[in-house]
Amino acid sequence: MPTERDRVLVIDDEPQIRRFLRISLVSQGFSVIEAETGTQGLARAREEAPDLVLLDLGLPDMDGQAVLDALRAQSDIPVIIVSVRGQESEKVRALDNGANDYVTKPFGIQELLARVRALLRHRRRPDTTGDVECYRHAGLTIDLSAHRVSLHGDPVHLTPKEYAVLALLVRQVGRVVTQTQLLRDIWGADHAHDSHYLRIVISKLRHKLGDDPQSPHLLQTEAGIGYRLLAPRDPEA
Repeated sequence: MPTERDRVLVIDDEPQIRRFLRISLVSQGFSVIEAETGTQGLARAREEAPDLVLLDLGLPDMDGQAVLDALRAQSDIPVIIVSVRGQESEKVRALDNGANDYVTKPFGIQELLARVRALLRHRRRPDTTGDVECYRHAGLTIDLSAHRVSLHGDPVHLTPKEYAVLALLVRQVGRVVTQTQLLRDIWGADHAHDSHYLRIVISKLRHKLGDDPQSPHLLQTEAGIGYRLLAPRDPEA
């Protein structure tokens, strides 16, 4: 559940969208700050220090990607892009530039609210290193500090590449990690377009972790963009 500090900044030039989001967010206990331009949104972000931003890309005074760049220059606040632009290139650009998630209009409000809650849980999770070091969900335990993975108490043996992919996803739990980032970080810049390497590793991980690709409960594919390790409903579970 949101806390009294959970304030969401909505940057969108469409009054009806802002009203819809305000009603939906307030009904779930969030406080809402609104801005109708990029300039106004950046000012509100500096002045109000919100806990999360919902950002449209089609703003009247500046492109939303530029607003994202400016937000990232001043803060690591979670940002969810909420835009009618559904092209893979736009999604990949936003995610590579620091957006935590991307939702295409029209969207399901319950899914959006779930993503908001997941990002806020992840942001509040206490962690002295700044990274998630232990993930527990659906019988799976990933302990990065001990370099150990187990499923229902039994050890899961992974190759170095499989473990590296899983560890990167754990550290970004609940967030889409682009194929480009995974390939560059794990295989190197020369392999940034070798997506077949990644597909093979993800397939093997799903098999070893008992994750059904048709109905995933751990590793979710964002087609053409990347992968997301689903966040546990209860971060203490």
